[in-house]
Amino acid sequence: MLKAVSLGPGDGSLLTPAARQAIGEADFVAGYKGYLELVPPDLLEGKQTLSTGMMGEVERARGAVRAAREGRRTVMVCSGDAGIYAMAGLLLEILEAEGLLDSIPFEVVPGVAAFNAAAALLGAPLMHDFASVSLSDLLTPWEVIERRLAAAASADFVIAIYNPRSKKRSDHLVKALGIIGQFRGPETPVGVVGRAYRQGQAVRVESLGGVDVERVDMQTVLIVGNSATRRTGGRMLTPRGYHQKYSI
Repeated sequence: MLKAVSLGPGDGSLLTPAARQAIGEADFVAGYKGYLELVPPDLLEGKQTLSTGMMGEVERARGAVRAAREGRRTVMVCSGDAGIYAMAGLLLEILEAEGLLDSIPFEVVPGVAAFNAAAALLGAPLMHDFASVSLSDLLTPWEVIERRLAAAASADFVIAIYNPRSKKRSDHLVKALGIIGQFRGPETPVGVVGRAYRQGQAVRVESLGGVDVERVDMQTVLIVGNSATRRTGGRMLTPRGYHQKYSI
């Protein structure tokens, strides 16, 4: 058995019972070293673990598949939701490439995604249609990312931005906000959430024209409002449209 298990944003209260059970029943737990640190220690007692750093995704995925092939109950832990910018897809690709789809049971245990956590802390910014775009060009060409940003912005989607800025990609966020700014006004609310539900959490609402990019890193999620999004009581609100049909 091989499971991709979602840890949620990091707070133990947001680890689902299904995820807790899957880890508890496992013999072998693989994950990025920072994510293994999010697992309650009691759930790892007596288990073999495989920990790799950044850029070690293929290594740990192959290690997890190998353990499952040997008959061990194996889980790959991922922050947020395992099926959103995480390891569920790579595990499935390796099972497919090695012809193991019919011989190794595979399951994805869902969880609280990063944009869910960020949205909850910001209020209600995702009440209408939204798109999610990662600014990491490690696996996706930047030209493709630019086209997706422009398409989402021109269609007036609320936009959740993952992987916004790193030391090697210090200018990507500025470029991305510039693309969105071709279709949105400079006062458009932008929620900036760092380390949601973890130590060091920071939540603020800025304007599209005034985002402090120097305070943004890879553990930050931004939510850019659409043309209807507004600030209210220090929070972000994207109306669903009830006010147009009902008296509220």
